[in-house]
Amino acid sequence: MSASHVPISPRSLPTPRRLPVWHTIRSILQRDKRPLFGVAILAVFVLMAILAPVLTPYSPSQTGFQTMAAPSARHWLGTTASGQDVLSQFLYGSRISLGVGFTAGFIATLLAVIMGMFPAYLGGHTDTIMATVTNIMLVIPGLPLLIVITAYVHQTGPATIALVIGLTGWAWGARVLRSQTLTLSHRDFVVAARLAGENRWRILLAEILPNMLSLVVANVVFATIGAILAEASLEFLGLGNPNIITWGTMLYWADAGEALLGGAWWWIVPPGLAIALVGLSLALINFGIDQIANPRLRVNRIRKNRAGRGSHP
Repeated sequence: MSASHVPISPRSLPTPRRLPVWHTIRSILQRDKRPLFGVAILAVFVLMAILAPVLTPYSPSQTGFQTMAAPSARHWLGTTASGQDVLSQFLYGSRISLGVGFTAGFIATLLAVIMGMFPAYLGGHTDTIMATVTNIMLVIPGLPLLIVITAYVHQTGPATIALVIGLTGWAWGARVLRSQTLTLSHRDFVVAARLAGENRWRILLAEILPNMLSLVVANVVFATIGAILAEASLEFLGLGNPNIITWGTMLYWADAGEALLGGAWWWIVPPGLAIALVGLSLALINFGIDQIANPRLRVNRIRKNRAGRGSHP
């Protein structure tokens, strides 16, 4: 038998070398600094929330200072109309605002996966019922629904607000995850796993969910942003607990103290700017995660790299 007709065993074939995840992350960060910039912004706010007692010598509820004082060496962000240090309120308020945002974001994403992804793969009456419930939730305006619920809840603390926001903010994510699950359930790799006798829950968790990681993470990111904005809106409208220091209550008391009329910009700008920067950081982080988890972006990136190498001798 000639050498050209010698049967080749599959074990003798070289297996393609898979690059580790860290290598992919490092290559993305080398070309695009936006995800790293988002992580840096979010890390600054998280560290400020953790180190609040170290960064400021004052209690957020301590009074007795000069009222409506401009920023100075003693009070870096000035004081309020009640003589409270704005920097202390800003740092301590970041704890509750970020905690409510991330807690509500994870609750909303978990419900979106349960209400959108699982029924779509199971199909039948389960999918029909859950899709109807999702459409009903999409029709109801979000902020008015939050206002009605919180108005009837007597104890509107941070945990209650996070729970209410999470329970009412899952519909958009469920709709997107349901559509993507219906698309992936007919792909070749899912059909092959089904023909191989794999359990439907294993197919759902091991085959479909990893290919939807970018969508799940994006839902966490944008649900968190929406939760932070919703918490600030509820607190600003006076539907929360005004005795708890958050970025939203800072805006509430700034409005009640007529900070704009008094020219106390230092009382309004820090919480508003912080909410905007946290939202920006989460959006930039989501951009980087999408490049790692989205197969289409990985394919396009490989093609661009090959084209770039081919253009240079």
